Amino acid sequence: MFDLSGKTALVTGGSRGLGRAIAVAFARQGADIAVNYRGNVQAADEVVAEIAALGRNAVAIQGDTSAGREACEAIVKAGIDGLGSVEILVNNAGITRDSLLVRMGVEEWDEVIGTNLGGPFWMTRAIARPMMKARRGRIINMSSAAGRMGNPGQANYAAAKAGLIGLTKTTARELASRGITCNAIAPGLIETDLTADLPAAATDALTGMTPLGYVGSVDDVAAAAVYFASDEARYVTGQVLGVDGGIVMGS
Repeated sequence: MFDLSGKTALVTGGSRGLGRAIAVAFARQGADIAVNYRGNVQAADEVVAEIAALGRNAVAIQGDTSAGREACEAIVKAGIDGLGSVEILVNNAGITRDSLLVRMGVEEWDEVIGTNLGGPFWMTRAIARPMMKARRGRIINMSSAAGRMGNPGQANYAAAKAGLIGLTKTTARELASRGITCNAIAPGLIETDLTADLPAAATDALTGMTPLGYVGSVDDVAAAAVYFASDEARYVTGQVLGVDGGIVMGS
């Protein structure tokens, strides 16, 4: 596996699901971790304890990335203060508020766009200057297969995740000259808290559409994040890696 020894990472939404798996995977490869969470302090403390048991430093940082520029700047500052630096940013925090297009309300739209797209923008903006000053950095955005192929009932989620791909490519172009890469991971059907509430019929349908024929794990996604964070990915930027069992093959 790729070596992240001595590196520092900030993972938003790091107290559960994909974020937790990524934070722990980074720590296993030698990184120190800032675990951002919105409200569940117990879950965040559990992740910090798990990372500490691996012999790495970890801090928990409360903050809502959907709250805008000042909130995201405070999260980044806390990460730098707690670890000494933040060399890797994983924009993972995300929510769903599913509804059919003609029934979707303003709050359902705004909450998802604000969290899943606005949050990564403001977090990236906040970390850009410290990374530019250091002339190195890795930014990893968690997009989704839904952002590449659409999904009924998820106009807000799919739009945000598609927008995140555009943000990834633009960030990659703007920051490349300073030694900073920016890539996205687009998971398909992964066993997480977000997918646990899907009706069985929906899960079966998505599994049937997946060429590999089974639901992925958070570890599959975490492995991709470790690669993008590593020195081996130094010449990779502006890319979208589908960890989706082939469901968006060729897109």
